[in-house]
Amino acid sequence: MKKILKRSFILISKCIMPLFYDKQYLQGRWFDNAVVGWRWCWRSLLFQKILGSNRHVPFPVSHNNAFGNTKNLKFDTNDLNNFQHHGCYFQTWGNAQIRIGKGSYIAPNVGLITQNHDVHNLDNHIDAKDINIGDNCWIGMNAVILPGVVLGDKTIVGAGAVVTKSFPFGNCVIGGVPAKKIKQLD
Repeated sequence: MKKILKRSFILISKCIMPLFYDKQYLQGRWFDNAVVGWRWCWRSLLFQKILGSNRHVPFPVSHNNAFGNTKNLKFDTNDLNNFQHHGCYFQTWGNAQIRIGKGSYIAPNVGLITQNHDVHNLDNHIDAKDINIGDNCWIGMNAVILPGVVLGDKTIVGAGAVVTKSFPFGNCVIGGVPAKKIKQLD
């Protein structure tokens, strides 16, 4: 009976959810013969598509996250889990992109910021810069990644870190304010 309910839920979801979300995001490990992704869709439907919080986002997300231009947000659809928890800020203003490598994890309350204010005139912004996060990285809770940062593969960012410079070689643990290398990983 449980198997029949699961199959029915997936079948109904596959028919209805493409009406609300871009079909390219409704596939992969969270959707192919899995229930989790479809639950995200149903949970997000009320806040995101009906009440309008993050309505412009073409994939299911938590209504407690903030998104800029999602066309400038690049990620693997198997990593859709990064957008399901609370408090993340994905600022992709102007032409700046945020690239999140395959298999990377982003904890709640993380800020990815591509553009800052001009310190001489706070009403103005300086030019936006891309953020590149490598494969298999982990960005800890309450971390902030600032414009132009590149994190190499397998970089672990400690909770609460403020990453102001790049760590392109990866395989390390970074943390602090401003972030610095704490440990090299093998």
